[in-house]
Amino acid sequence: MVGVRYPEAPRLDLVEDLHGTPVADPYRWLEDVEDPRTRAWTDAQDALTTEALAALPLRADFAARLERLVHAGAVGVPVHRRGRAFSTRRDPGQEHAVLRVREPDGTVRVLVDPMAIDPAGTTTLDAWSPSWEGDRLAYQLSTGGDEESRLYVLDVGTGEVLDGPVDRCRYSPVAWLPGGEELFYVRRLAPDAVPAGEEQYHRRVWRHRVGADPADDVLVHGEGSRMYEDPTNYYGVRTSADGRWLVVSASAGTAPRDDVWLADLAGDRALRELQVGVDAQTSAWVARDGRLWLVSDRGAPRRRLAVADPEVPATWDVSAWRDVVPEQADGVLADVALVDGPDGGLQVLAVHSVDATDRLSVWAGDGAGRLAEVTALPPGSVSGVSAPPDGGTAAWVGYTDYATPPSVLRWNSAAPRDLAEDERAPVAGDVPAVTVVETHATSADGTPVHLFVLSQAGRPDTPRPTVLYGYGGFNVSLTPGYSAQALSWVAAGGVWAVANLRGGSEHGEQWHRAGMRERKQNVFDDFAAAGEHLVAEGWTTSGQLAVMGGSNGGLLVGATLTQRPDLAAAVVCSAPLLDMVRYERFGLGRTWNDEYGTAEDPVELGWLLGYSPYHRVRAGTAYPAVLFTTFESDTRVDPLHARKLAAALQHATTGPAPVLLRREISVGHGARAVSRTVGLAADQLAFLAAHTGLAGSRTPG
Repeated sequence: MVGVRYPEAPRLDLVEDLHGTPVADPYRWLEDVEDPRTRAWTDAQDALTTEALAALPLRADFAARLERLVHAGAVGVPVHRRGRAFSTRRDPGQEHAVLRVREPDGTVRVLVDPMAIDPAGTTTLDAWSPSWEGDRLAYQLSTGGDEESRLYVLDVGTGEVLDGPVDRCRYSPVAWLPGGEELFYVRRLAPDAVPAGEEQYHRRVWRHRVGADPADDVLVHGEGSRMYEDPTNYYGVRTSADGRWLVVSASAGTAPRDDVWLADLAGDRALRELQVGVDAQTSAWVARDGRLWLVSDRGAPRRRLAVADPEVPATWDVSAWRDVVPEQADGVLADVALVDGPDGGLQVLAVHSVDATDRLSVWAGDGAGRLAEVTALPPGSVSGVSAPPDGGTAAWVGYTDYATPPSVLRWNSAAPRDLAEDERAPVAGDVPAVTVVETHATSADGTPVHLFVLSQAGRPDTPRPTVLYGYGGFNVSLTPGYSAQALSWVAAGGVWAVANLRGGSEHGEQWHRAGMRERKQNVFDDFAAAGEHLVAEGWTTSGQLAVMGGSNGGLLVGATLTQRPDLAAAVVCSAPLLDMVRYERFGLGRTWNDEYGTAEDPVELGWLLGYSPYHRVRAGTAYPAVLFTTFESDTRVDPLHARKLAAALQHATTGPAPVLLRREISVGHGARAVSRTVGLAADQLAFLAAHTGLAGSRTPG
């Protein structure tokens, strides 16, 4: 696109004094989606982007390939209740997964089908939880990408909806009491009961009777002490199968620490402190053996599994915890399931992540140590392990890798090293052969950074167009997983690389904290080192390298393109955070200030300004080709971030590469229909192909 004529975007002479630091914000007006100037500008951007994307040579080819690969199925890990197994499944051709139940006699019935509820495909199933008896099901739906999670309850036997919708249940766990008549859940206060602008906060834990008016719910937790009333608090709730014990947890936004309380519902029901005011995360529950089980990074950054006695508060002190699965030197504890051993006695099936690849092992429930390694597990990712809460020797393992859609394996303590296929996700077409090479880059401070590199046949003889993907934040680990987008790129002759950056959980909580707050620059340095490593090792060249990321990963690539415009030829920046001075004012930004810092603090403002992509744009710079993709119903990351940086880059760049903004309506930050996924991914890949020379598709500058 030689000589691109961008829509006019007036630059305001707006400079604010923040703690003595002048901060310019020339495109503040683009924050207001209702401003007539914003509407006219976005309409003009739509026209420009539509024309540009329609001309991409490989767009139709990618769409056809993605249509086959995206329509691979997906099977969720089953949740067992009294002989019934609940799980999700999506088959080729389906827009959304359905939630079904397998009866003890083997018959399978669909309980919730989002497409039957909404044939337009804009309704998503956010979460679900069967009662302890398996005769009732709580489930949550959102529409149009709003992620508002309206709560319903249905009768599993008849399919009759018994309750709902109960609104304001976004990010609400559900914990049932025996009998299925009552449950604990989390709900925000009504908008008129909170300060203006805080409608997405102020959650509380409630006790609800199925079919009753939510206005009559009993308040369980969230008020009564300033310590427990942070407006950004997220809450967790868990009950024991016998209904005696309730565990409540709270974390301020996405902070990597939580407070935990335990209540004896057969006693005085008072919530007593298990962990409060401690800089650690602990997940607690009371299992069928009557013990309090704890997965914690308290004193163990790679996490451990320990036990205590719920009836003896003296054992709740961390010094009295007894390890069952101690912290491992080379692996991060990711998940556990409690099973019966073949000769009686409790065992633990544990998942550890080692350099972003998962391992399974078996441990004695009495703390006697490791019993076996599950050697049959192929290299890949375990999405979760599940076992019936009332006992049994079997467990179910969710598995995926770069060429295997999410499927389910079955494990049994009678053959602890083995796995059997339980339910495989079908694939609509042939999955291309992929070779995965693991390698390490060296970051600016000498830290090794692990990469997965995917290609058709191992290391290429000559450099190829390459996409480098990353995230680097919020304790999220990028382990191997089926990706139609990656497979489509590799099938077209390219290389796809995934970098395991600081800020994630690949090496435990210390790895996470090495990439947050004042150390956030480490993440960007890791990513740049990964790109340089791919070039130095002959996988690609800077003219053939593209970088891609979304959400926090959008911040990652936004920082990369403004700090290192020379690193890559093309960028896809999706649903990004980019104005780090004002990010807390929009969407769920306020819940992330423990991850990034807050502009309200002068020191932390300095951290944010140090890398905020919007504030690092420099006129006279030849920026790479950039495609921003945003979703107008995104209630997490406001599309204003992409609008502002797109305008700034279009004004500043001196290079011929285009800067484009692609918008979608009726879609949010998270789940979407399969057909929407195909359209978005085809545009992204075709754009990257055009500007890295994939399959000879480079367009004029």
